[in-house]
Amino acid sequence: MSTEPSDPTQHSENPDEISVEFSVSGVRDGFVECVPIALGVAGYGVVFGVLARQAGLSVAEAAFMSATVLAGAAQLIAVELWETPVPIVAVIGTTFIINLRYVLMGAALRPWFSRLPPLKAYGSVFFTADENWALTMGKLKSGNRQGAYLLGSGLAIWTFWIVATVIGAIAGDVIGEPSRYGLDFVLTAVFIAIAVDLWDGKASLLPWITALGIAILGAQLLPGRWYILLGGISGSLVEVIRFDG
Repeated sequence: MSTEPSDPTQHSENPDEISVEFSVSGVRDGFVECVPIALGVAGYGVVFGVLARQAGLSVAEAAFMSATVLAGAAQLIAVELWETPVPIVAVIGTTFIINLRYVLMGAALRPWFSRLPPLKAYGSVFFTADENWALTMGKLKSGNRQGAYLLGSGLAIWTFWIVATVIGAIAGDVIGEPSRYGLDFVLTAVFIAIAVDLWDGKASLLPWITALGIAILGAQLLPGRWYILLGGISGSLVEVIRFDG
C-alpha cells in the first residue's frame, strides 16, 4: 500500500509525485469487484427496459440507448418525456442538466487521469457511472494507482445494464401497464434518492424551492414536460447567483 497522502489536493502541489498504472489486471479487478454493485444497477435497468418498451421503443432501440448513454436517471427521464413527435429540445436539455454532475466527477479524477494517455483516460471516462466513480475515487484516494479500475468497473455496470435493459424490454410486452406493479413510481424514486445524496443542508433550500415553484407553475401553464427543464434551469441559476454573490 502506498504511503502517499490520500487527499488529491495534496498531490496538486507536487503533480510529479502521482504515478498511475493502466493494466489488464486493473481492468479485471475493477470488473470483478463491481459485479455485486452492477447486479443492483441491473434491477432498475430492467425497469428502464419495461418503460422504454411502453414508450414505444423497440428492444433494439432500448438496448442501443443503454449502450451509448449509460446514464440511468437521464434514460428514465428521456422515456418519461418520450412522445410523438419527440420533444428533442426538452429531452436533450433536461438530460444535459441531469448529467452536469459528471463534469464535477470528471474534475475529481483529473489529478490521476491527467497522467494517462488521452485514449485510456477518455475511453475509461465514457464508462463512468455514479457507482463505479465512487469505487474508483475510494481506491485512488487510498493510494491505489490503478487507473484501469474505472474502466473495469464501468464495463461491469455497462454489461449488466444492457442485459437488464433487454430483459426488461422483452418482459415489457408481458408485464403490460407498469403502474399495475408500481413501476411508474421508479422515476420519482430515483430522483428522491439522488436528491437525498445531493442535499447540502440549508444552503440547498433556496434553489430547491425555486426549482419546485417554477416546475409547478410551468406544469400549470405550459403543455408537455417543459416544466422539468424550466425547474432545473431556474434552480441552477439561483444556485449560481447565490454562489457568486
